[in-house]
Amino acid sequence: MKILVTGSTGQLGSALLNQLKESGYKVKLTSRRKPDGIEDFKWIYSDLSSGEGLEEAVKDADVILHAATSPMKNSKSVEVSGFKELLKKAQQVKHFIYPSIVGIDEIPFNYYKLKLEAEELLKNSSISHTIVRATQFHHFIDHLFLSKSFLKRYIVPDKFKCQSVDAGEFAGHLIGLVDKEPQGRAEDFGGPDVMTLREMAELKIKLNNEPNKVLSLSLTGKLYKSFCDGKNTNPARKMGKITFGEYLSEQIKGQ
Repeated sequence: MKILVTGSTGQLGSALLNQLKESGYKVKLTSRRKPDGIEDFKWIYSDLSSGEGLEEAVKDADVILHAATSPMKNSKSVEVSGFKELLKKAQQVKHFIYPSIVGIDEIPFNYYKLKLEAEELLKNSSISHTIVRATQFHHFIDHLFLSKSFLKRYIVPDKFKCQSVDAGEFAGHLIGLVDKEPQGRAEDFGGPDVMTLREMAELKIKLNNEPNKVLSLSLTGKLYKSFCDGKNTNPARKMGKITFGEYLSEQIKGQ
């Protein structure tokens, strides 16, 4: 079984590589930047935004684990235009595994709209596939909202809900799909707990024994309401075992 991992330098891509090292699969990687510590894998340069290197990357691949994404810049060209080009060149692939995000069909956020458009492209293609949505990663929530305090305050949106999950656990779930039949749209993969950002900030303060406090802001608009309503969560699919608190404890150990 020959597996291609796209986006091999990202958080999910890195988690996939760590676990695939001992898997016995024949693995090759593709990304714009060569990852470190990949002596066991073949790496091929490619760029989804331009299409450069995609044909060589997908050549001879039986399964594609598509971890490549770009939420901050060139999102349209990577998530949709480049993805469409990738699908054109991957017609021989037996199983295309596409990790997506819980709630993208209900949250009015441009990046999510692009992910939903990519899902539709894959659904309408002739390629056998599995689409599996996950909730936000622990690392993402921590770095986006809790990485820095301002005047000894974590400033977070009031009542904003999260069900964060460990990226390594989700990577393991995706790898577990490799030898299974393509499922189309698979069930979601959520974290073990639904928490507000305020609760997550308070937990970080407690575990780190910080002098900081939490300042919650009430916002307006459909985007804010969708997160407060938990559209980015799926409490019925608490598949992950590693809690946000356990993630934070590991970060403390690594300091």
